[in-house]
Amino acid sequence: MRRYFLVLLLTGILWNKLANAQPLKTVVDKALAFAEQQSLLMARKYEHQPGILPRSFEAGKSTVSDSRWWCSGFFPGSLWYVYEHSKNPELLSFAKLYTARVEREKFTTDNHDVGFMLYCSFGNGLRLTGDSAYRAVLLTGAQSLSTRYDPKVGLIRSWDHSETVWQYPVIIDNIMNLELLLWASKQSGNAQLKKMALSHADKTIKHHFRPNFSSYHVVSYNRQTGVPHKKQTHQGYADDSAWSRGQAWGLYGYTYLYRETREKRYLDQAMHIANFLINHPKMPKNFIPYWDYDAPVQADTPRDASAACIMASALTELSDFVNSDTKKKYMDVVEKQIRTLASDEYTAKLGENGNFILMHSTGAFPFKSEVDVPLTYADYYYLEALSRLKRRL
Repeated sequence: MRRYFLVLLLTGILWNKLANAQPLKTVVDKALAFAEQQSLLMARKYEHQPGILPRSFEAGKSTVSDSRWWCSGFFPGSLWYVYEHSKNPELLSFAKLYTARVEREKFTTDNHDVGFMLYCSFGNGLRLTGDSAYRAVLLTGAQSLSTRYDPKVGLIRSWDHSETVWQYPVIIDNIMNLELLLWASKQSGNAQLKKMALSHADKTIKHHFRPNFSSYHVVSYNRQTGVPHKKQTHQGYADDSAWSRGQAWGLYGYTYLYRETREKRYLDQAMHIANFLINHPKMPKNFIPYWDYDAPVQADTPRDASAACIMASALTELSDFVNSDTKKKYMDVVEKQIRTLASDEYTAKLGENGNFILMHSTGAFPFKSEVDVPLTYADYYYLEALSRLKRRL
């Protein structure tokens, strides 16, 4: 019996070595090919359920949403990324079908997630098809998002609930939604949209980030003075902790802000965040972070694959803007992340995992919500990272 287990162990070690020995291009191509198969299974599952979009898979059951859930644009966006590389006409049909299920959010003014909802779905659709109807949806959505900007505060309000706790709450996630405003400003010539986005980005640097370049999750501002009255980490381990996905949002946000503006302060901010993450003493060797960088690490402490995917996509783009030594450092991290995510440890078997691609993400650990499960945005940013890598390999 001991010999049997020894053989299994050695076989596993050999398999891992062989997998790591594969060229990164091979790893990326295989991951995208698998994503095509798994995504088609997911798309077919909900094809005849109008308005339904996949969300997660918990305790052996699929969870879904309609377009109102903040994640609604991610599965349509994933289909666009897979279609981009496969050119499978069935995928194109599904990408259009599921993108259409999100269109009504172009009129949404009661939350800040319009950028996630529309830019990931219609934005990728426009990029790949040039459909003018998609452009119109995005421009309308940007105007809807802009209604959440208060010039007294200089930021876009994230949440409208819990007014007895937060006067004007802004979460680090909101940095991701500025990309829609910047795009719309260029497309429409409306300079005010860009002014709003940059004001939000600059005040976030000033008030969300600590001296070590980690960030709070929530900063609430006084409506009259525009000065913060409360700083918290709502989904993290503690108010002063570094919630993993929040740090990844910041890295990604300031990377694209530099791409769109070429303002050096955004490049500096992105690089500072990258250094904080890469050099963090609790960052695992495979660079798939625990759900919070300050959470006690035990054998069962959950990882967050979604944070790793966002980080990998951001670092891949950030590497285009730095010197050769820094580029190599960033891309070494990305390679470790992608090889790990593409392995059996994180990639599901075909037809399993609720037809999601990746396993082991964490939504909101303090609320026991979506812990160690697949998440639609993990798959989306994984596919984006793979797509960005494929263009470079």
